Amino acid sequence: MENYQKYERQYFMPPVCSYDWVKKDYIDHPPIWCSVDLRDGNQALIEPMSLEEKLEFFTMLVKLGFKEIEIGFPAASETEFEFARTLIDKHMIPDDVTVQVLTQAREHIIKRTFEAVKGAPRAIVHLYNSTSVAQREQVFGKDKAEIKKIAVEGAKLLDKLAKETSGNFAFEYSPESFPGTEVDYAVEVCNAVLDVWKPTQDHKVIINIPTTVEIAMPHVFATQVEYISRSLKYRDAVTLSLHPHNDRGTGVSDAELGLLAGADRIEGTLFGNGERTGNVDIVTLAVNMFSHGVDPKLDFSHIQEVGETYERLTRMQIYERQPYAGALVFTAFSGSHQDAIAKGFSWRNEGKDNGMWTVPYLPVDPKDLGREYDGDVIRINSQSGKGGVSFILKSKYGLTIPKEMQADVSYTMKDISDREHAELTPDRIRDEFVAKYVNNHSVFQVNECHFRQGDGILTELTILQGGKEHVIEASGNGRLDAVSNALKSFFDVTYELSSYEEHALTRGSSSRAITYVGITKDGKTYWGVGNDEDIIRSSVNALCVAVNQLEQVQNLLDGSDDRINAILTYIQDNYLSVTLDDLSRQFYLSKPYLSKYIKDKSGKTFGENVKQVRLKKASSLLRNGNMKVEKVAEASGYQNVEHFNRLFKKKYGMTPVQYRTSART
Repeated sequence: MENYQKYERQYFMPPVCSYDWVKKDYIDHPPIWCSVDLRDGNQALIEPMSLEEKLEFFTMLVKLGFKEIEIGFPAASETEFEFARTLIDKHMIPDDVTVQVLTQAREHIIKRTFEAVKGAPRAIVHLYNSTSVAQREQVFGKDKAEIKKIAVEGAKLLDKLAKETSGNFAFEYSPESFPGTEVDYAVEVCNAVLDVWKPTQDHKVIINIPTTVEIAMPHVFATQVEYISRSLKYRDAVTLSLHPHNDRGTGVSDAELGLLAGADRIEGTLFGNGERTGNVDIVTLAVNMFSHGVDPKLDFSHIQEVGETYERLTRMQIYERQPYAGALVFTAFSGSHQDAIAKGFSWRNEGKDNGMWTVPYLPVDPKDLGREYDGDVIRINSQSGKGGVSFILKSKYGLTIPKEMQADVSYTMKDISDREHAELTPDRIRDEFVAKYVNNHSVFQVNECHFRQGDGILTELTILQGGKEHVIEASGNGRLDAVSNALKSFFDVTYELSSYEEHALTRGSSSRAITYVGITKDGKTYWGVGNDEDIIRSSVNALCVAVNQLEQVQNLLDGSDDRINAILTYIQDNYLSVTLDDLSRQFYLSKPYLSKYIKDKSGKTFGENVKQVRLKKASSLLRNGNMKVEKVAEASGYQNVEHFNRLFKKKYGMTPVQYRTSART
């Protein structure tokens, strides 16, 4: 950036800097909160909210606990005027809530504002005028005395109209464009306004300091606020308010340090919406306090619901990494962080008498914000830790994966994510888990299983393999051992039955048994999972899935053409929408195995087979009809005609139009 020399610091330090605010390390009580979503936040929207939407938003703010809500600039538009009148005339303002309206220090605007709030049970009339050096010299062409007079005359008119208008009114004043104003002059103007209003502890007024265009570091702003707090007249009768913006990205810091410096009140918006770069994010401020054990007096225990309502009404989108509310905030992608969450270390009670908690990775427990430890917390990609997948399967689907099995499951999911360059959702993880470990009957399955007592346990199995049923018998020390011996004999394989665990399904029907069976051959363990109301059937199913994965058993598929023919036929019949997921469910094969099997048997990948069928369909339509190329592309499974044209030309050496012409000559 070459033009840095054209810029210079434009803020003003106070005449006296005490820096006592630095000695405080946290905010020990919440400020008075004032939401300006319905004014500052609304006017920043590309499509401002309708009256009905503003009423719904107002109701939400009340439920969240806001006691002061700025409802608009009623002199600026008929919609905002109507909104104010609707709230007042329909008695929609709760007894403990005060509405606020904004007005410039101009006579006709002030009068219109009082018309809007006439009869209000409680209303703050917020007066402002600009005081900065740039505004004084370049916009208004007025000196300090003249600018102060504008503020004083506006304050006098507020006082006069409040006495003449029915309703209960309080006053607020802002030296607009404060960041570019000399701090001592800003105090001079504020004190002149206070001399007009003469506040008392029974009838306080608000002095509001805005960072209209944020131009200084947060510690500078805090030092300015501390000076103002100590220099205002009637201080015990003044509520010192801040209205931070976010031009430098430090709106939250401005607010937090400003509160340490003596401010009593914060004006801001949910999720930081507002003109230009936004206002201070009240959600972040409030939950930051909560994370330090301070009750913010705002309820964000259902933050997702709040976010969804906010997005629907404002048509704004909450950024995925927005503090506390973003979709990815309570997500652990990397291995060690993810495993820590999965093992329960994200919030761990140390058993201390003071009830303190340790937080290795998260500022607050997601559950306190209405967010669950499920796919919202841990998402799986190629860098995920082995605990993350197992945590999702347990917390969301009730599957407690044995410790010895977790690495195998994790690597299965990470291989898929790595191959597809995509993050796996919880439902996708479940589907892939079921395809490989539960429904994997790629070579055989057991249709019937009977037991009787003899020399040990005798079993009779009916196995379906290669389209034929086979009845075999064997014996063992127990039922599962007998079935295992039967499978070893039938397939002429050897392995060790090395792991067995079971539990009741902890989600959904508690009567279903989940069984995990691991078999080991040549140092490698293969896993199967059974899910049945009968524990024996569940165990047998799990064993069969594990045996289906043995390489010696899988090799039995190599001599069968029926399966690949059936797969290719299915692709041909469903070419418009077929996916590997569809084939996996249809043929009970895991996707990794299915991909390799299709390539080995047909000489083409799944995608190449689909493309071949689609382009063959397209060539037929071009030869035998008059359908437009766009329609041919759509009928062949391609929504993007340009993509279709490129694929077709690569296949046939000519465009679809050229192909049609050549086919008819």
